[in-house]
Amino acid sequence: MFRRRKRYVFKAVFISIYRQRVFYLYLSTVCMLKTYLENTGIFSEEEIGRVLPFFREVQLKRGDFFIREHEKCRKVAFVCSGIFRSFYSSGKGEDITYCFRFPGEFITAYTAFITGEQSQESMQAISDAVLLVISKEELDRLAEGNYAWTFFLKQTAEQQYMELEQRVFQLQRLNATERYRQLMNVHPGYIRNIPLQYLASYLGITQRHLSRIRREPGF
Repeated sequence: MFRRRKRYVFKAVFISIYRQRVFYLYLSTVCMLKTYLENTGIFSEEEIGRVLPFFREVQLKRGDFFIREHEKCRKVAFVCSGIFRSFYSSGKGEDITYCFRFPGEFITAYTAFITGEQSQESMQAISDAVLLVISKEELDRLAEGNYAWTFFLKQTAEQQYMELEQRVFQLQRLNATERYRQLMNVHPGYIRNIPLQYLASYLGITQRHLSRIRREPGF
């Protein structure tokens, strides 16, 4: 009887500690998003406080998908931890990685999100990840009659366009070594955690070529 009660107490304490840990982790992710929104200089404290409860925490394992090609995209996520790659399938059935997303950034399949059509890309976690996710319906409700959110969404769309334009210029004007160096300069703490085949695909070169670049002085 005593042993059974002891096991029950131990289990209750364990569950309590686990719930506290989950709660504090959630608070830390929410604080991260709150800081991001504050730093935009767009929102008031009241507007930020109103939107935070709409975000729910989602944990993904390495290899899990946030969105798959041909699915409809009805959500946006803020990356609290983890790395994501965006890729599409070529006519030859090869996966072409064209973008990486890192902590402190929003992710979604933007074209599919805006048009309501099927996504032409997949977004996959290449490490364990924690997201704060909000649905399109909730985001649309927030934007109705609210200039700050309308402006934020407009600014985000413009940023996506500029990133796409920069990506095109990189492929046309920079060689593979220069593109790799630029990626290293922007995200030095994360690049070593990206599998070689995804980096090589992003740079438009073979894995062997990328290995040679990494052996060059300065890398």
